[in-house]
Amino acid sequence: MNWILQPWPWYVAGPLITLTMALLLFLGKNFGMSSNLRTICTMCGAGSTCDFFCFDWRSQKWNLLIMIGAILGGFIAFNFLSVNPVPDINPDTIANLKVMGFESAGKAYVPTELFGSEAFSSIKTMIILLTGGFLVGFGARYAGGCTSGHAISGLSNLQLPSLIAVIGFFVGGLIMVHLVFPLIF
Repeated sequence: MNWILQPWPWYVAGPLITLTMALLLFLGKNFGMSSNLRTICTMCGAGSTCDFFCFDWRSQKWNLLIMIGAILGGFIAFNFLSVNPVPDINPDTIANLKVMGFESAGKAYVPTELFGSEAFSSIKTMIILLTGGFLVGFGARYAGGCTSGHAISGLSNLQLPSLIAVIGFFVGGLIMVHLVFPLIF
């Protein structure tokens, strides 16, 4: 069991991703997580109010299973297959985060100040989470897919728009972490 408790090296994980993408390409499918939100909304009846949700959601059942598998797999890996689920963070980063008020830095998997139960008692944190969620959702739709869809599926199809989107994701992430995040906190 020790091999499953450790991160897999690139030469194992990479070919597995390649094999998965080759299979999806062969079957004419595109991988991505954000498209599941559209499918779920359509299943719940959103097609009666908006043409964007008028499509055959049953053709996307396979992608819903991937989403459910990712959620269940993450839960199982975190709770049962992790010796220490707290990621190793550079001590300088921990010190910088503590200056910004994140006392859980280096002690928890995610900052409890943003994702713990105390986040619901802070109006500022709720506004940040709702705004961030809206921007991520809007951005994924505007870009025609999410980071996993463009970075894994789009790049494996050699699509130029996916390359541009992935570069934009990285640039946006750098701007957020180095410029916007310090202003918010």
